[in-house]
Amino acid sequence: MTTVTVITGANKGLGYETARRLIEQGHTVYAGARDAHRGKQAAAALGARPLLIDITDDASVAAAAEQVRAEAGRVDVLVNNAGIAGPAAATEELTAVDLQWVFDTNVFGAVRTTRAFLPLLQSATHPVIVNVSSSLGSLAVNADPAAHADILPAWAPLLAYNSSKAALNMLTLLYAQAFPQITVTSVDPGFTATDLNGHQGTQNVEEGAAVIVAAATAGPGAPSAAFVGATGPVPW
Repeated sequence: MTTVTVITGANKGLGYETARRLIEQGHTVYAGARDAHRGKQAAAALGARPLLIDITDDASVAAAAEQVRAEAGRVDVLVNNAGIAGPAAATEELTAVDLQWVFDTNVFGAVRTTRAFLPLLQSATHPVIVNVSSSLGSLAVNADPAAHADILPAWAPLLAYNSSKAALNMLTLLYAQAFPQITVTSVDPGFTATDLNGHQGTQNVEEGAAVIVAAATAGPGAPSAAFVGATGPVPW
């Protein structure tokens, strides 16, 4: 029985590469995208099923979940990959509206998607949720100036982005506790060259996607409520 995987933000970058790798491993991948045309193009190139989903819109997420329910009947793996960097302005310049914009995608988008797909995940034998986070969301790293250089190749005090990823990590912990039958993991792909950072990252998407793919294919017995990077556990 094929593994049914849903990936948000799969029309480019890490989501696209993750989809490509999982399809190579035999997964049936629903490649989520908020733009129908780009989503169909990416899905055709990948050999994936296109899934129109805007994770900032409740109706769009509900429609996407209904499509997958009607076509596949279950979801084995959900990868909450879609995210935005938000403004790079100084902390004192950012407003509540700026943070609401980032949180609506990076945090509330993951909540919308997880909640909508929970019934389909609960129909799977060994369901998995992978939340694509960042070491920039680690409270331990942000609190320790020495860790900025030791753990991260590029640290930045991004009020909106860092705090949104910290919140996403808390979602990982609480969903894992609420649904022990689902393996829920936060992953840090590392500083990867994508549109998110203007392709300034120090590694390519093949390197960055490796930890996402590993979490998505870990199988039964994999630790839940974990935060993992390319070299192992990341401090919360």
